[in-house]
Amino acid sequence: MTLSRRHALQLALAGASVPASAGVAGAPRPGVGLEGQRQADRGDGRYLNPIVAGDHADPTVLKDGADYYMTFSSFQSYPGAVIWHSQDLVNWTPITAALHQPIGTVWAMDLIKHAGRYYLYIPVLQDAGTGIYVIHADNIRGPWSAPIDLKIPGCIDPGHVVGEDGRRYLFVNGGRRVRLSDDGLTTDGQLQANAWTPWQYPKDWVVEMFAPEGPKLFRRGAWFYLISAVGGTAGPPTSHMVTVARSRSVHGPWEDAPNNPIVRTTSIDEPWWSRGHATVVEGPAGDWWMVYHGYENGFRTLGRQALLEPVEWTADGWLRAKGGTLDQPLPKPRGGKPSPAGFALSDDFSSGKLGLQWAFHAPGPDEARRLRFDGPSLVIRGKGRALPDSSPLTCACGDRRYEVTVDLEITGDGHGGLALFYEERGHVGLGFSATQMLTYGYGQEHAWMREPLPATTGTRRVRIRLVNREHIVTWHVSHDGGGTWTQHPWQMEVSGLHHNVFGGFVSLRPALFSAGAGEVRARNFTYRGLPA
Repeated sequence: MTLSRRHALQLALAGASVPASAGVAGAPRPGVGLEGQRQADRGDGRYLNPIVAGDHADPTVLKDGADYYMTFSSFQSYPGAVIWHSQDLVNWTPITAALHQPIGTVWAMDLIKHAGRYYLYIPVLQDAGTGIYVIHADNIRGPWSAPIDLKIPGCIDPGHVVGEDGRRYLFVNGGRRVRLSDDGLTTDGQLQANAWTPWQYPKDWVVEMFAPEGPKLFRRGAWFYLISAVGGTAGPPTSHMVTVARSRSVHGPWEDAPNNPIVRTTSIDEPWWSRGHATVVEGPAGDWWMVYHGYENGFRTLGRQALLEPVEWTADGWLRAKGGTLDQPLPKPRGGKPSPAGFALSDDFSSGKLGLQWAFHAPGPDEARRLRFDGPSLVIRGKGRALPDSSPLTCACGDRRYEVTVDLEITGDGHGGLALFYEERGHVGLGFSATQMLTYGYGQEHAWMREPLPATTGTRRVRIRLVNREHIVTWHVSHDGGGTWTQHPWQMEVSGLHHNVFGGFVSLRPALFSAGAGEVRARNFTYRGLPA
C-alpha cells in the first residue's frame, strides 16, 4: 500500500484520532448515554469485574506517569489495536485505534514506552504462519506509523524489556528471546531458544494444553520479573493461569515463584473461567495490581474480558494475588483520579467518521472504500454474496442482556441487515432485499424461511430490533418506522457461538452487513443494556 492510500484509509476510518473528550456523535462519548451498559465502578469505593466488559483479551497495560494505557488482541477486526485510557485502573475509555492497515489476525501485543516514544509490538497470524510487527508514535493518540515486519517467523506474544546491559529485547512464546536494535524497529541477532524455561504444572491438572505464552517483563529493585501463562487460553474452565519467574539478569538464570500459579481457575463453579495472561502494573498510590483476562461463567459468547486483581509483595520478593475468585466487589486502587468510563455504543452516524465501537471483520486493504457518510446515515456498499463473506461491520459489546435497533434502507440488487456475528460459520441474522426477507440461523441462510415482502409495505425501508436475553434472541421488524412491529417466527438460542465451537478466540457481536450488488443505508443504530 502506498503512503497516500494508507493515509486515505486512515482518514476514512478515523474515529481513530478523536480525543476522548470530543463528545461528537460516532466517536467515544465517555460516561455519556451508556444506555444500561455494564460498568465496573460501583460508586462506593469498590469495583466489580470486569473492568472492560466484552471481548478484550490479552491485555497489555502501560503506566505513563499518572496515566494508564491498555490495548487488547483485535484478531481480524480493523481498525484494530484500540488503545484505552484510565487514571484509576478501573474506569477505562477508548481514545484511538492504532492499527488501520490489515496485516493478518492480531494476537497478544505489548504496549511500551521507551526514550519518549510509544511502541506497539504486534504478533499476527498470516497465511504463511505467525510473525511480529511493530508500529510506533510520538503521541499515544497518534498518528501511528505503518507496520514494520520484524521478520521473526513462528513467534507470538512479544514482551519487551530493557536489560541491565541497556539493550532492548523481545521475549516471545515458548521460552525464546531476540535482541532488538536500539531504535526497536529491527532485530539484532538470531532468535534464541531456552531464554527461560516456562513453569510446568502438575501432570494431573485439567488444562487445554501446555502453550507457554504471554511473557510480560518488568524490573523492580534488583530483580527482573517475568509474568507468563501456561495451560491454554480456552478449552476447559480450569485451563489458563498466571505464573511468575525472576532473575537478576535478563540473561538468566530464571527461578520460578514457589507459589506458582498465582492465579488459576480451579472449579467450574467460579465466576471467571480460564483466568490468565497477565500484566502486572504499579497502581496510582504505589500498590500493585494485575490485569488479565477470563471467560465469564456461562458466557463464552462475550469473549475473554479484562479483569483487575490486587496483588502484594511478600517479604522474600514474590507476588501474591489477593482477589480470590473475583466473585465479590473489591476496593478500588487508592490515589487514582476519577476517570471517564466506557462509551456509548449507539451511533447516529452524523459525525462523518467511523466510531471506535465499529470494526470490519476480515477486511481487505481497501475496505473503507465501501463506506460513505451521507447526512445522519452510513452507506455500506455490498460485498460478497451473503452475510458470511460480506466483511460485516461489527460492534463488540459486554452485556448479558441487550437490545439493538437500526433503520435500514436497501438499494440495488443486493441485501443487507442486522446480525449477531461470531465468524463466517457461526452467526444469526435477518437480511432484506427489495422483495424478500432472508433468515440466517446458526451459520447458514435458510432458503425455506424466505418470505416475500408485499409491495404495500415499502419494503426498501425496514427497522429491525434484536433482543438478546442471556443467549435467547428475539427479532422484530417494522416497515412503518416502528409504529407497528412484527415478531419474527424463529427465536434463536446462541450460547454455542463461541471459541470452543468455532475457534478464533473472539466474541458474538452485533453486526451490520451489506451483500451483493447494492447498498445498505443505516440510520439510528441504538444499543442499550437490559436489566435482569
